[in-house]
Amino acid sequence: MSKSRVSRRQFLNYTLMGVGGFMASGMLMPMIRFAVDPVLEAGAAGDFIPTSQKVSELTDEPVRVDFTYDQVDGWYESEVTGTAWVYKEGDKVVALSPVCKHLGCTVNWASDKDHPHQFYCPCHGGRYEKNGKNVPGTPPTGPLDEFDTQEQDGLLYIGAAKPNTLV
Repeated sequence: MSKSRVSRRQFLNYTLMGVGGFMASGMLMPMIRFAVDPVLEAGAAGDFIPTSQKVSELTDEPVRVDFTYDQVDGWYESEVTGTAWVYKEGDKVVALSPVCKHLGCTVNWASDKDHPHQFYCPCHGGRYEKNGKNVPGTPPTGPLDEFDTQEQDGLLYIGAAKPNTLV
């Protein structure tokens, strides 16, 4: 046993500090878990999203293909609809993002009467060639992004967007 005795004041101080620390940790642990838990969850990166587009129906003319996927933002889960411009180049299926590299507007195929075989951004007159390359002298700063594609059971599956490899 120790020769120094604990005074009442020290005893109360130690007791209240211990109880206060226990209560603080009880309040902080759920908050810390709430903040860290989504980071520790395994993601579904690299998954392909099914579309209703049959690969056999694709031609060399780009068509708009819509697809839906679940998106999780922290603790909020929502259903998001994405779009791709898809066409065949030989045996290869090409899927391009419709998001303009200038200011993020949506590009459309053959919507400009003066340039019927190009993607056109109506916001600021941006143009892209069929392979997604930006036309020099127009506002876009780079080519359209490209989606990974896959065929399963005759249907088109869209993967993650990546920098364009066609240009």
